[in-house]
Amino acid sequence: ILTQYVYELLEKECSLTKAIVPVDAVDEEASSFIFHSADALTNPARLLVLIQGSGVVRAGQWARRLIINQDLDSGTQIPFITRAMQEGYGVLVLNPNENHLEVERPGSATPPPAATPEPADEPAEKRERKDEKEGKKKREFYEKYRNPQRERETEQTPIRENSSPEEHVQYVWDHFVSKAAAKNVFIVAHSYGGLSFVELMKQREGQVKRRVCAVALTDSAHNIWLQDSSKSMQDWMQERCRNWVSSPLPLDAPVDAMLPDCPRFSAALAASRAAAIVAGQSGGGDGV
Repeated sequence: ILTQYVYELLEKECSLTKAIVPVDAVDEEASSFIFHSADALTNPARLLVLIQGSGVVRAGQWARRLIINQDLDSGTQIPFITRAMQEGYGVLVLNPNENHLEVERPGSATPPPAATPEPADEPAEKRERKDEKEGKKKREFYEKYRNPQRERETEQTPIRENSSPEEHVQYVWDHFVSKAAAKNVFIVAHSYGGLSFVELMKQREGQVKRRVCAVALTDSAHNIWLQDSSKSMQDWMQERCRNWVSSPLPLDAPVDAMLPDCPRFSAALAASRAAAIVAGQSGGGDGV
């Protein structure tokens, strides 16, 4: 319900449109979608790309727990999208966790156990044992009814060229971002989204360096050593990326870097707010 509600807000409140991926998906093929503003591919100046983390979150969400326990402004990307559009950015909202089409297997539902007719002359003790056995079957059935996930058997069909977050980010780059008219591309990536961005850069280093002006990471899960990034990538990230991390220090206070990739700064109590500088929320303009 929450996911569908956020999708509705993206379309109705933010005036975004769905775009199917893969772009050449045929009828009944497993597919997903992203959201984009009307000028995402035609805006000549600036394009903002939003990449969420991993898990249950879908397009337009940063953290489901924040949405439930705090508010939509804390847990969704809507404030980023709204401000970016006010500042003249085109916007692309990625959906990296929608990787498979899940379909319930035919005939997987278990019918309720039927009562077994008993002979009238059956001994009472035997009837009691049967009643106990039938009662156990019924309890198991109704327990499954209360918890459908325990009963359902599903099949997952991977979405072509989008079967993982890393594949999805690269696919959207190749089919949307690389074709956008914007002179300057800006990226906000949270948690695993940062790892996916580094993977994209490994595959499309020259393109990323030419097109991307600044990257705001929030608690990024990337690791330049484990991901085998080049020295030229590390140098570029030092200049063009910032990673806001959980820290008790005041917002934007420098935090010691663990790896020689990009500067780290304190997110204080509002991790996502700091990254919004790319969208102009803190007067960042065209740079970080």
